[in-house]
Amino acid sequence: MKDAAAAFRALHASGCFVLPNPWDAGSAVYLAHLGFKALATTSAGFAFSRGLPDTVKAVPRDLMLAHVKEIVAATPLPVNADFQSGYADEPEEVAASVGLCVATGAAGLSIEDATGDPEKPLYESRLAALGVRRISVGSALARAAWGGFMRAARGIAETGSFEGLEGAASFAELNALFGDGA
Repeated sequence: MKDAAAAFRALHASGCFVLPNPWDAGSAVYLAHLGFKALATTSAGFAFSRGLPDTVKAVPRDLMLAHVKEIVAATPLPVNADFQSGYADEPEEVAASVGLCVATGAAGLSIEDATGDPEKPLYESRLAALGVRRISVGSALARAAWGGFMRAARGIAETGSFEGLEGAASFAELNALFGDGA
């Protein structure tokens, strides 16, 4: 855990790097295979994979902690946890939640600045002053996967066309990626 945190911290020393966001263990393995230096979870991608909306109420803290632990276990890369709003409003309670998240093996975590309150929609984040060094694609990869899935399924349901399945990953490629059990 300390090695992952140190490696993650080193990535912030200079320049900027991209954190792709897996939504499950398989997508984490593939992103590590592509050579990324670190990963970040996606609360939205995870929620959607469970048939849930991306809200703290739909994805409670314990479920999110289990998800972060699963992504951390799937790859040796440092993992930054998309940890919603820290699952609390008060700083002390956020700190307690953060401690639980760190215990999953996460090398870092992000706390969203949205309060959910239309009167005061953002917490006070000053990101530029903090020296932001990383770019996360958030739920974009999961939404791209959902887009392909939805187009293919819609084609089958509406016109009986299987054209949407073109470009699907082959069994051989996926079995090689995940190990063929030999």
